Amino acid sequence: MPHQHPVTIIMIEDDEGHARLIEKNIRRAGVCNEIRTFASGTSAIEHLFSDVVRNAGPFLVLLDLNLPDMNGVDILAKLKNDEKLKRAPVVVLTTTDDQREVQRCYDLGANVYITKPVEYESFSQAIRQLGLFLSVIQVPETL
Repeated sequence: MPHQHPVTIIMIEDDEGHARLIEKNIRRAGVCNEIRTFASGTSAIEHLFSDVVRNAGPFLVLLDLNLPDMNGVDILAKLKNDEKLKRAPVVVLTTTDDQREVQRCYDLGANVYITKPVEYESFSQAIRQLGLFLSVIQVPETL
């Protein structure tokens, strides 16, 4: 049986309040994995494409599409076009519910697309469900 590495969660979210709420509800669902938060696409890409991360154990990406410096769809495309990073599950977590945008993300390789409800309680419930999903998901090792 291969050695299992803990899955690191990479959260790319520019809204600090949303990031705190997401982490709080993931923790509430019993997920205790390391969460690394990035407020810009640029810093997230630099981290994800660093040799240390590319050759490390498995990770999962929580991706907001509306970032101040780049479109999250571009980040998704970069990840899924990279030979080492393409296996990482990507959960799109954004306020955009345009069906063309949703379909585009799935076409590029997103595993899950969650629309952030504007209303706090609905958003909290969606994030709790995400936490439950993360607690049972199996993430493949990179190449």
